Amino acid sequence: MKTIQAIGLMSGTSLDGLDVCCATFTKNEGKWNFKIDCAKGYSYPEDMKEKLGTKAQEMSALEFVTFHCEYGKFLGERVNEFMKEYGVKPDIIASHGHTIFHEPQKRIMFQIGDGAAIAAETGIDTVSDFRRLDIMLGGQGAPLVPIGDRLLFGDYDYCLNIGGFSNISFEKDGKRIAFDISPVNYVINHYSRQIGLEFDKDGEIAKKGKVDQKLLDELNALPYYNQDGPKSLGREWVEEIIYPMLESKGMKLEDMLRTYYEHAAMQIAKVAKNGKMLITGGGAFNKFLIERIDALTGCETVIPEKQIIDYKEALIFAFLGALYMADEASCLASVTGAKCDNIGGMLFKMKK
Repeated sequence: MKTIQAIGLMSGTSLDGLDVCCATFTKNEGKWNFKIDCAKGYSYPEDMKEKLGTKAQEMSALEFVTFHCEYGKFLGERVNEFMKEYGVKPDIIASHGHTIFHEPQKRIMFQIGDGAAIAAETGIDTVSDFRRLDIMLGGQGAPLVPIGDRLLFGDYDYCLNIGGFSNISFEKDGKRIAFDISPVNYVINHYSRQIGLEFDKDGEIAKKGKVDQKLLDELNALPYYNQDGPKSLGREWVEEIIYPMLESKGMKLEDMLRTYYEHAAMQIAKVAKNGKMLITGGGAFNKFLIERIDALTGCETVIPEKQIIDYKEALIFAFLGALYMADEASCLASVTGAKCDNIGGMLFKMKK
């Protein structure tokens, strides 16, 4: 039996903050199991949130590299606080970083947050930059969570995560299939912030609005939704396509959001039909959005315990660290479209 304790770090496009999860993974007779030892979320200082949200893409090369190191040091400092608070010292840290650029068709991506800075700050072996190898192998570099869905949450027909973007994974013809479905919280939070709110709690704003059928039809007709996978989305697509489409109508906020909720739920329903579906990510707390998904999919939806909702992606990044140590593939070609399965990530190893 193999046992590995790992810390996973996750920062999503919705800018909710940094999720840290420490978990112990055991492999016995070919099957992986996990136990979450402790987990915590850390909010970002406002200036860092601004840099991660919009400013990083516009920095000079020197400013960008400097911020890459600064953010890595920030991650390492939070891990130190975490380890001290919970009395843990893992075998490895696995860091997602924060997505700044994601254009796999150009073989361009960058997850900011220097893994070397994390290792130096914590004294713990650190793996980061999980997407690059897959992209250079012709893949999307995303999503990365499906290996965890398959090996840790295999009892569900569908694993749906609703964060900045919704993404889903499931088995088809003996292969794991996964892709980004549509933007969700990245759009909802953007417009909520315009009226001084971080998010639309329980969908209360959208629930007051009415669906605009013309806008809904236009959103649903976007070519991305008819593409076969593997496929993935980044902020660039939202900013170039979705925002102008929503803002061209001059609609009231509640009507715009109500229409967008319907769009997001309809796109999920195109993929998930019947079966048992695990829903995690911040969107799992949005009661109105879940109501619309329930109504349109016909699935038995399962909202797990809060710790799994909040920290599933950080948990799976910890698992990617464990897989790295076990020398097992963590990036699936059937998911990303790469030439082959691969072990993504760059290791910064501390001398023992």
